[in-house]
Amino acid sequence: MLKDKMRQLGRRDFLRYSAAGAGALMAPGLVRPARAETAGLTMHTWSAAVDTVQSHLSAFTAETGIPVNYGNSPWAQYREGMVAKFVGGAPLDAMWVSDSWLPEWAEAGWIAPVDEFDSLMKYNAEAEDFCTQSMTYGGRQYGLTYYTDYMAFLYDEAKLKEAGFDAPPSSWDELVEQSRVMKEKGIAEYPMMLAMAQESWLIEFISTLVYSHGGRLVDDSGSAVMQDSKEGAVEALQWVVDAVDKHKIVSPACVETGELAGLKSFAAGNHAFAMVAKYRLRMLNDPAQSQIAGNVKQAMMPQGAKGSHATVGWMRFHGMSTQAAQDKARAENTAKLIEWFGGKSDGAYTFQKLLFLDIGAGFGVKPLFEDPEIRAAYDSYGDVNMIQAQQALARKKDTITPWFGEWNDTNGSAWQSAILGNVDAAGAVKKSADLWNELKDSY
Repeated sequence: MLKDKMRQLGRRDFLRYSAAGAGALMAPGLVRPARAETAGLTMHTWSAAVDTVQSHLSAFTAETGIPVNYGNSPWAQYREGMVAKFVGGAPLDAMWVSDSWLPEWAEAGWIAPVDEFDSLMKYNAEAEDFCTQSMTYGGRQYGLTYYTDYMAFLYDEAKLKEAGFDAPPSSWDELVEQSRVMKEKGIAEYPMMLAMAQESWLIEFISTLVYSHGGRLVDDSGSAVMQDSKEGAVEALQWVVDAVDKHKIVSPACVETGELAGLKSFAAGNHAFAMVAKYRLRMLNDPAQSQIAGNVKQAMMPQGAKGSHATVGWMRFHGMSTQAAQDKARAENTAKLIEWFGGKSDGAYTFQKLLFLDIGAGFGVKPLFEDPEIRAAYDSYGDVNMIQAQQALARKKDTITPWFGEWNDTNGSAWQSAILGNVDAAGAVKKSADLWNELKDSY
């Protein structure tokens, strides 16, 4: 235990205080002398919708007179590059942040809360609750939404009708019943597609299963409750175990199936049901990319016996650097920039709408669901009312903490072990809970 504490402390201290040299080695050229050459702002994002971002920045400068130096890097290198910038003191005012990084970046003092700016906080009234909660850490809010999405339940309407059903399953038990009929009729060997490989998507799949079974993994105090049989996690894992071993409606290879592989298998017509990110709906109904295009529909997430149609959501946001926050004038200008992107510009949620129309990225503000252009775009491949209804039931991941990364692999392995029959569901979840509480206590 003491050895583990020393290891964890050393890792955190390295991240907070000693990463400058390593960061410079890993990302040469990224670290530059602090501030200097410009009186404007500096904004960094990952390489998504670059032309749209640049155009919106130009409009910001034209409106406010504030110049902005813009940089971007690929998603795969973004986090590493940003750490190098933070510890090296590179010029940086606004940036895109993943909700998964918030605890680490806030604890390290790299990003600053923005909740002192009334001009930003007013947008919470129209934002999805899980988005606001996902930008909140330690009771402080750190930004405004850039994009959001959630885990959706999709089905192949043609296979459903072939099996003789008029409506998709509304519960996990009903999904088992419909899947067994499909197996008997030879419609699909494994009607339900679940991707349970050890990858970044796994916590979203697990969280969705737990939430829809009426549970949670962690309570409001940050302690594990997943091991409690009344909190949904054991029940959710047992459903997956039974779906694989007892009902044989989910392939035992699900523990080796990643999100992309599972998506391709569903698109090839191998399954009737799938749990995937909602944004995949557009691709699945595109004839150039999917063999089941035109037949893919969304239903509310099936619910457990004591659960609901809840799902998990995730988001990315526009944040402010601590470096910017330390200068009052600079902080105020950065807040204006964040509002221009995450709030309204010219009286409308312009950037979130542009981003949706450009690359299909989901938005986190409810009024955009009433926008005629957005409704028309959604209705070209999905049911906008269904999409909106499910998004309203999305919940943030309750496991995002500074020690999440140290716990996550063990949790995924525990779930996989139960699916493979090496341990019972209760034992697997208990192992995960024990590690969670140990890490929490030692942090």
